[in-house]
Amino acid sequence: MMIPKEVKSVIKKLKDKKFEAYIVGGCVRDFLRGIEPKDWDITTSAKPEEIRKVFPKNFYENKFLTVTVQTGSKDPKLKDIEITTYRKEARYTDKRHPDEVKYAQILGEDLARRDFTINAIALEIQNNHLPRVIKSNHPREVIRDPFEGQKDLKNKLIRAVGRPEDRFQEDALRMLRAVRLATTLDFKIEPKTAEAIQKNAGLMRAISQERIRDELIKIIMSNRAAQGIELLRVTGLLKYIMPELEQGYGVGQNKHHIYECYQHALLSLEYAAKKGFNEQVRWAALLHDIGKPRAKRGEGQDATFYNHEVIGAKMTGQILDRLRFPKKDAEKIIKLVRYHLFYYNVDEVTDSSVRRLVRQVGLENMEELLQVRMADRIGSGVPKAEPYKLRHLKYVIDKVSQDPISVKMLKVTGNDVMRQLDIPPGPRIGHILDILLGNVLFDPKKNKNATLEQEIATLGKLSGQELMEMSQKAKQEREKVEIKQDQMTKQKYWVT
Repeated sequence: MMIPKEVKSVIKKLKDKKFEAYIVGGCVRDFLRGIEPKDWDITTSAKPEEIRKVFPKNFYENKFLTVTVQTGSKDPKLKDIEITTYRKEARYTDKRHPDEVKYAQILGEDLARRDFTINAIALEIQNNHLPRVIKSNHPREVIRDPFEGQKDLKNKLIRAVGRPEDRFQEDALRMLRAVRLATTLDFKIEPKTAEAIQKNAGLMRAISQERIRDELIKIIMSNRAAQGIELLRVTGLLKYIMPELEQGYGVGQNKHHIYECYQHALLSLEYAAKKGFNEQVRWAALLHDIGKPRAKRGEGQDATFYNHEVIGAKMTGQILDRLRFPKKDAEKIIKLVRYHLFYYNVDEVTDSSVRRLVRQVGLENMEELLQVRMADRIGSGVPKAEPYKLRHLKYVIDKVSQDPISVKMLKVTGNDVMRQLDIPPGPRIGHILDILLGNVLFDPKKNKNATLEQEIATLGKLSGQELMEMSQKAKQEREKVEIKQDQMTKQKYWVT
């Protein structure tokens, strides 16, 4: 993997002005793991005003000594590069922001303020390139790693820089970030760091819901989403983030489920993540039965959970509102939770009931609702996510959602026929429209006003008997088209 030319150019310009400059943070972590960084950050001995003189095209609108430099790159990831002056921080009274940010004199002071050892590694470019020593793992030449982050990378550990409790007292969100990194990187949290999280979990109360939401979304959207949620529970963070979900821990279900509520939710989420379902489906898979502990009546195989989907939809709305989710996303997730329990048996449910479900959920949400049902099924311990009856439901949804084959498809109406032929309402009008529809089904190009008007003029000269016979024939042909269309729809879902 190569360092982008834009990054090397920024560092070279800083060094040409006799400033120190290093690539730092998460991008170094990813680079050393052989993964392309999502963005690139640089730390330097230059003060913000000095950085701005070197790079006239910049933004500087914060108090954390970070200047955003515009490189002119066509690559969105390299268009803007953040350069931050070496800094050290005073106390964090609010557990979120440093009371004061001061200039640091050396790189080591800057690295010491960072959250985890794997993010406290700096990479130096010498003579505008990375020397070969990086490949021979000689860290002291080009890698500045005072907290042995490379060792933790190798051992797949998330370890706080210095004393873990101090790092979490500074910014409590780091505890959630530790879980997120462990989840997305498939690492473990180092024991002392994990112990400090458990001890200080209550500090999450001081963190804004928006910051918590953003970290949660990264966990939910990872391949190991279910493991991430479980790690939140084990570390004690879940009860300060989604206590409603933890209420399902240890709550048994009934003869239809082999797993208790919380475990069922995790298994449903695990399937949704495995299948690559979108964020809304993953949230719905996690929360679809969140109302069960409150709805539960009785114990053992015959326990009931009446209206848990209604209770769960309300609880989901409260959770998403608390986490400041966008209204549009929240509405969809709530709807998926509310209607996840739809009843469907092939021989019992009518087209009209399916139409009603489509109206309630929205045609645009039906595929996602079925995905939630599939996640629910796998989370219940059944072997198939999509049995025959779900495929049959897809077929019926497709069928009832298709535009019906009718004269309404024509570019002309009965009024157009009456006006053109100067005749009153009557059977002739319907016969002519049926014939026109038959012709259009055979050749869709004929569905144009001028073409149809010519055919109307020709048909207007025929007798009522002739029109009736032609109309009957056209209806028969239309039925053949409808049957063929239905067969094709069935084949689409392997339904016979």
